[in-house]
Amino acid sequence: MKSLRTPDERFANLPDYPFAPNYVDISDQDEGTLRVHYLDEGPADGPVVLAMHGEPSWSYLYRKMIPLLVAGGARVIAPDLVGFGKSDKPTEKSDYTYARHVAWMQAAIIDHLDLQGATFFGQDWGGLVGLRLVANNPDRFARVVIGNTGLPTGEGAPSEAFMAWQKFSQTTEVFDIGFLLNSATITDLSDGEVAAYNAPFPDDTYKEGARIFPSLVPTSPDDPAVPANLAAWEVFKQWDKPLICCFSDSDPVTAGGDKPFLKLVPGAEGQPHTTVENAHHFFQEDAAPQLAQIILDAIERG
Repeated sequence: MKSLRTPDERFANLPDYPFAPNYVDISDQDEGTLRVHYLDEGPADGPVVLAMHGEPSWSYLYRKMIPLLVAGGARVIAPDLVGFGKSDKPTEKSDYTYARHVAWMQAAIIDHLDLQGATFFGQDWGGLVGLRLVANNPDRFARVVIGNTGLPTGEGAPSEAFMAWQKFSQTTEVFDIGFLLNSATITDLSDGEVAAYNAPFPDDTYKEGARIFPSLVPTSPDDPAVPANLAAWEVFKQWDKPLICCFSDSDPVTAGGDKPFLKLVPGAEGQPHTTVENAHHFFQEDAAPQLAQIILDAIERG
């Protein structure tokens, strides 16, 4: 597997991103060696929050939430998925599969950091990958907080907005990451913030992971990821620890995505589920203080 590594100078002086980088090399006999980047902020003995980004963002998405969570006493782990941020970027679309993303994060974060008693927070593909990690390692997690995400099994029709996004990602000649992020927020990003979202991708050769991700979402029952997602749902149907939904009110892609969790997960019953108002798909940009407080309150409740 051939991969690219974004030069460090691309990440110099990003606005509101003063965090120290952490790296781990992961190996696989089929995939070779990949370097994965993650943030590890806050007290080493604080309650762990694993915050996972989605497509086509990176850990920069959590820059507004991390200081608030740390101020509340939490230790925040925010990885960059392979193909994103400061993590290595395989150069072929075929290098990326749903199963590989789960395996890469299992090795780089769950096993490497030996997470225990963690709170999982995931949005977009951060949820699709992270919920599989939770299901595969239920004893390592104390609670789950999710928004604008899902655990699809190919049943039911995807939203029109998602299908349009999937088609766009595979057909457009110009795949401008910063523009796409700014298009899916209520808050207007500054030029510096748009540039920060573009920073991991010096040119299109670095974008194969970002390009293919929408096509990896299971949209039919015969998708290769469906059996593993169905197995994960069996875990969540028995999950009696807290699971809290905080979906935003202005995301056409994931609208209604909370319903399966509210219906099927025992631990969702009686929780203070929230609709995050005036927030689009990347609600970490629009509602960071509210989201951070939801997580801290969940930890406080135990």
